[in-house]
Amino acid sequence: MTGTWFVALDVDGTILLQDESLSPGVPEAVARLRDAGHTVTIATGRSWMATRRWVEELGLDAEYVVCSNGAVTMRRVGEDWERWNVETFDPRPVLSLLQERLPDARYMVELASGQRLFTEQLDDWTLDGGRRVTFEELGVEPVSRVVVVSPDHDEEDFHRLVSDAGLNEVSYAIGWTAWLDIAPQGVDKGTALERVRCELGLDGERILVAGDGRNDIGMFGWARTLGGRAVAMGQAPAEVQDAGSELTDDVVDGGLARALNTLPAPAQVSAGE
Repeated sequence: MTGTWFVALDVDGTILLQDESLSPGVPEAVARLRDAGHTVTIATGRSWMATRRWVEELGLDAEYVVCSNGAVTMRRVGEDWERWNVETFDPRPVLSLLQERLPDARYMVELASGQRLFTEQLDDWTLDGGRRVTFEELGVEPVSRVVVVSPDHDEEDFHRLVSDAGLNEVSYAIGWTAWLDIAPQGVDKGTALERVRCELGLDGERILVAGDGRNDIGMFGWARTLGGRAVAMGQAPAEVQDAGSELTDDVVDGGLARALNTLPAPAQVSAGE
């Protein structure tokens, strides 16, 4: 359909408030875009297990959803979903480096199958179907991500750790509650979305992405390079705001809905703008 957009949305701090309720106006704004024929999907650091609920609750009909910071892309197949593209890496070198510096941290890896292995319970992480293992067992298979949670360390500590450890062979993001999320080298939400865009044959200039975290910076750069819009949420850190092409209101004030409502309504789209 002429004039339609490819819209990719972060979840935490963009679609959702901290209490896991939807940001004001988001259901209505998303439904309007969906009904207009725009492609609306999710691009999140969450696993598919923790993402599917929001795809269904928002009534998204997109064929692809990006999870695990771009390492996993899901594809809709009939009434179900398949793991369409999964990026993995050997976690042993990075795990060894991290254990030397954070021996008391809690670790989790996500396998290509989606199963999670963890050394101890991690608050705020979905571990249903996961398996508790020894630290050594974390590196037995290639993984799509490594997550490190160390309650005694803050974001500044993690930044320093990454620099000191020389984690330049993998991509990493630091979560807003101070965990370190490590993905395969060169993989982020933007690389996954570009694969989807090419698969669907979508116009690069009609892209809108929205997010609030450092793991959205790659996605922002991807959208801007193609001439699209990169919307930073109002509460995003300064470096995330700087990476975006525009700034909206805070998530608690309905910033995402405000941004989405700037896209054309159904009548405008059908008219070809």
